[in-house]
Amino acid sequence: MKPVFRILLTAVFALTLLLSAVASPTGAAATAAAPAGDVVRIYFADRAELAELANFIDIWEVNHAEGYLVTWASPAGQADLTARGYTVKVDAEHTARFLASLPVAVAGQTEGIPSYPCYRTVEETYAALETMAENYDELVTLTDIGNSWDKATLGGPAGYDLWEMTLTNEAFTPAGGKFRFFLMAEIHAREYVTAETATRLAEYLLANYGADPDITWLLDYGELHLVPMTNPDGRKFAEEGYSYRKNTDNDDGGICDVPPTGWSQYGTDLNRNADYKWGDDSEDPCDLTFQGPFAGSEPEVQTLQNYVESIFADERDENNDNDPAPDDYQGLFITLHSYSNLVLFPYGWASSNAPNHTDLQTLARKMAYFNSYTPEKSSDLYPASGCTDDWAYGTLGVPGFTYEMGNNGFFQACPFYDSTMWPQNRNALLWSFRLARRPYQNAAGPDTVTLAASPASATVGTPVTLTATANDTRFNNSNGTEPTQNIQAAHYSIDEPAWAADAVTYPMAAADGTFNAKTENLTATIDTTDLAPGRHTLFIESQDVAGNWGVTSAVFFYLNPPVYAMAELTPETATAFGLPGETVTHILTLTNIGETTDTFNLSLASAPTWTTQLLPSSVSLAPDASTSVTVTVQIPAGAPAGATDPISLIAMPSANPTGGDNSELTTGVQPLWTLHLPLVLR
Repeated sequence: MKPVFRILLTAVFALTLLLSAVASPTGAAATAAAPAGDVVRIYFADRAELAELANFIDIWEVNHAEGYLVTWASPAGQADLTARGYTVKVDAEHTARFLASLPVAVAGQTEGIPSYPCYRTVEETYAALETMAENYDELVTLTDIGNSWDKATLGGPAGYDLWEMTLTNEAFTPAGGKFRFFLMAEIHAREYVTAETATRLAEYLLANYGADPDITWLLDYGELHLVPMTNPDGRKFAEEGYSYRKNTDNDDGGICDVPPTGWSQYGTDLNRNADYKWGDDSEDPCDLTFQGPFAGSEPEVQTLQNYVESIFADERDENNDNDPAPDDYQGLFITLHSYSNLVLFPYGWASSNAPNHTDLQTLARKMAYFNSYTPEKSSDLYPASGCTDDWAYGTLGVPGFTYEMGNNGFFQACPFYDSTMWPQNRNALLWSFRLARRPYQNAAGPDTVTLAASPASATVGTPVTLTATANDTRFNNSNGTEPTQNIQAAHYSIDEPAWAADAVTYPMAAADGTFNAKTENLTATIDTTDLAPGRHTLFIESQDVAGNWGVTSAVFFYLNPPVYAMAELTPETATAFGLPGETVTHILTLTNIGETTDTFNLSLASAPTWTTQLLPSSVSLAPDASTSVTVTVQIPAGAPAGATDPISLIAMPSANPTGGDNSELTTGVQPLWTLHLPLVLR
């Protein structure tokens, strides 16, 4: 595109936005002009025809059973398809539903996308990232990793930075480092739900760190790397009411529609531009699946690929399409899209299976258990080249997945998103984060759920009962049947997971006495005698008879300092006199000033010289209870005047040797002068 034409195009677009903002009662842009065209069904005879259509059609849905795809087509596009020999049918109901879903300005709405307040704009999303970084500086690192096309290109709109946010407990580094989960969103501009889901996931993790045991260990031992806005330039177009898909790269040729006369069609489909198996999609810059002039041509794609390569290593023996990633590979890659209610896995570029196909399929079935989507190989839906999930797996061996979120269009209604889409996909992503430590191994193993420690708060030394359920059947089998097995073992560890360097594991038992089912209730008794007061984490894992260990699950329990009895003897000192041959009695009070009932043992510190009797020698006392203690001393008949016999009385609680007390008692012979004292006084 000529620079002068680009400047003119930019000016027209800027003027359109300005006029729209002025016209809107809230300052938000008004709805873009409705484009000419319809939602149509294009019928294909076989997969070869579907592959041909996928090269240049922006496919919304595919119905393989009835042999058609769903997309939008202008009158000219419909005529062109008919001329090529395809059967095209207008879907009037879908057309009306789609047009009604386009954003419109709403009086009084001040936040979010017009008519979709639950979805934050680019600026609001970036502000949320900054707020999280400020409020959780010990858990969040926010990094500018590159520029959007507009920002990287002179002479046009300002564009945006591409922000990446890493969530992890930066104060803790386990031996062997941390596993990593990469999540990206909004590579296609009109797919509002994706950026919002990624942003909400970060907020949810941060809000629940320290309170939720699983989120706590995930951020202690793992890292979430998040790019919520991969295509911010295109997203700004989409926020103004356009069903826009691509970035805003307009220098690759082609004179495409300019807003507000229609949808702006220029730009590159960033999910056809990755530097792996690129080149089998559209070469027309005005097609919504335009692949770009060369692989990795777009700054957004270059930035994304450079960052992902910096956090994941290729651990395959050979870097080719037939070499599987090792079973113990650490890491997971998910890209969020909309729509179709699918969990897609490689390959998309070829109908052949990936080397790790069985494990990828198992992973997809596990993820789809949580969001109730259909797990499917990407090329089984339709073939596409240059896709990011294929790139992640094909280049690095990291398992790559696409979530196609939602089932009724690109603009998902807020009530449905808030009540259904968000919680479903939140749970799927949280479990995926757990899988990132050993994705190729742990997905096939049993999930450990319904964990409980009872009592949840106990005193040091009090046994704690741990219960859980091991379940090997939690897969979505809507597209095939995942093999499942009986449970054969389970174990727990305290305060560090079983796979940590110095962890000690302890077995759990089947509650019914035998491991012989695909779902087993588990139990164990925790000895807390040697544990310090405070919060502790129990990590649990289960294993099936095929030898597969499932992901780690955790539960907190709390230990209070030990509660002991404590003795108090009163008085602390006492002196009593008598005549030779008399018996002297000392009466004391023993009180339990501690917090628990105990048996108190009473004794004399050393053997007394004179005959002494102590009653009682032991007594059980509840907290704050008291009893009398009597010590009688027999003064010898020949004891000289002034003689004394000091003794030390000790009271000791049985369970707390440090909680004893003592009284010092002195028994003496009455001096002779006191015998004549009344005479002297006379």
